[in-house]
Amino acid sequence: MATGLKRVLEDLGSTVLGVTALPGEPAGQVTGVHIYDPLDEMLVAPGGLLLGIGVEGEETIAALLGRLGGFGAAGLVVKSLSPPGPELQARVRETGVALLGLTRAASWAQIAALLRSLLAEGEVGETEHETDLFSVANAVCELLGAPVTIEDRSSRVLAYSMRQEEADEYRVETILGRQVPERFVQLYEEMGFFRRLYQSREPLFLDVEGMLPRVAIAVRAGDEILGSMWAAVHEPLSAGRSAAFADAAKIVALHLLRQRTGADAQRRLRADLLATVLAGGDQAAEAAARLDLATSRVCVLAARLTREPRDDDGSPPDEPRRFDVARAESERQRFCDALALHIGAIHPKASAALVGTIAYAVLPLPGDEARAVQVAEDFLARVGGRHAANIGVGRPAGSITEIARSRDDADRTLRVLRSRRATGTAASFRDVHFDSLLLQLGDLVIAQEQPPTGAYERLSTHDADNGSDLLPTLAAYLDAFGNINEAAAAVQIHPNTFRYRLRRISEISGLDLTDPRARLEVMLQLRMYEPGGLSGSTGNAHRLGRSDDADHGRSPRV
Repeated sequence: MATGLKRVLEDLGSTVLGVTALPGEPAGQVTGVHIYDPLDEMLVAPGGLLLGIGVEGEETIAALLGRLGGFGAAGLVVKSLSPPGPELQARVRETGVALLGLTRAASWAQIAALLRSLLAEGEVGETEHETDLFSVANAVCELLGAPVTIEDRSSRVLAYSMRQEEADEYRVETILGRQVPERFVQLYEEMGFFRRLYQSREPLFLDVEGMLPRVAIAVRAGDEILGSMWAAVHEPLSAGRSAAFADAAKIVALHLLRQRTGADAQRRLRADLLATVLAGGDQAAEAAARLDLATSRVCVLAARLTREPRDDDGSPPDEPRRFDVARAESERQRFCDALALHIGAIHPKASAALVGTIAYAVLPLPGDEARAVQVAEDFLARVGGRHAANIGVGRPAGSITEIARSRDDADRTLRVLRSRRATGTAASFRDVHFDSLLLQLGDLVIAQEQPPTGAYERLSTHDADNGSDLLPTLAAYLDAFGNINEAAAAVQIHPNTFRYRLRRISEISGLDLTDPRARLEVMLQLRMYEPGGLSGSTGNAHRLGRSDDADHGRSPRV
């Protein structure tokens, strides 16, 4: 993943980035984006571009340039500052590191997303600068004499041309956020413009009061709508330019199809490689190397959506099912992409991929898993409006051989959260350690097909044969720590009736409630064998085995 520094400046220079000082002609390659953290060890790959968040003052910048020069970095980005003095300019020439200024209107999150999106263009099979989407946008811009954007179906900006400064402030806002502002999306929907746009095969003119007029055309492959292309104009297009704009949309469609194919292949490859790393074994080290993944002091995060999208459009029974599966898979992938972007901004050697229905992330951290939980909580807070999910965090792994253990920890933590019916929660292995142990015990019971025994078995059989409720009575007693009045209230019977049932429990089962070991034994079996318990058995049937949850088995009653 690399692109030329000159290309970065051409695509982002007019709107987001400005050149403060260059060591010469911008001929180097940008290989990645790194975030500056003064409290963490600085590791920048050759050709890396460092986002100097909070870096100010020529002396501080000069010292940072010196360190970056030792790494062979491509450049340093700081918030826009006044023209540098001769000493700082000399430092840039000496180190060979470009000094770039970020416009005050842009956020660091925006520039990080823009740069990573630009660098990712090379991952989808595009090898020639002249054939990528940005170049197509520039070509259409020259053809129409107007700034152009290419957007997907969700109004996210995929590419844009030069001369965006000639458009209005709303276009600049769109470019900075790589997304059409929500208020305009709603306005266009209320106007019915999107419906007309996707039904038409010709460019449509849009004139909204207070903003520069636009002309837009749907980008389609056959009957499938892939996105749209927009140009900020002053008047409707002539017939010749309208035809050229429509022809350009066909070229854009080819690029989007090629990108989608390449992106799908890249996702599958990354998912396979990360799954190999998480499983451990002989090939884990090679897979980690291909991912350029850190393998020491890392935590594994397991994230899963808690609500899947449903289709209730009244279609025949077999139709919605196929639609639901595709829609759910798309939702999971978008969720995983968001997680990958979030952790990528924290560490350049982090990695995330969708494996089955779970999004896994391997996150390098200098401290313990508390930091990983904080990262997970921040992510859930950011995406909570769009994705309801839980995240489990495993113990730190000191080497690649321990990553599989951290993954098991994260999986069990996720299972505990699911059993609690939690949503929007992040927890570490330590937070749910005891419940996780119960899960492991339940898995062992299932694997060895161990039936209940002792006092629990006798009470369960009696309840099934006689329609009694001795097991719920015993469970209420144990949950109330032997408080008769509280336990009786929990099962809604009189305390004297409850005392009578306790005597019957002792007579039938032989259980000595004064014996701590006997209480522990029956409490564990209540956890494992009651409906919804660890083993998945129901009542007296004692049916041991996996549930219909293909990933993890039945959720425990913990």
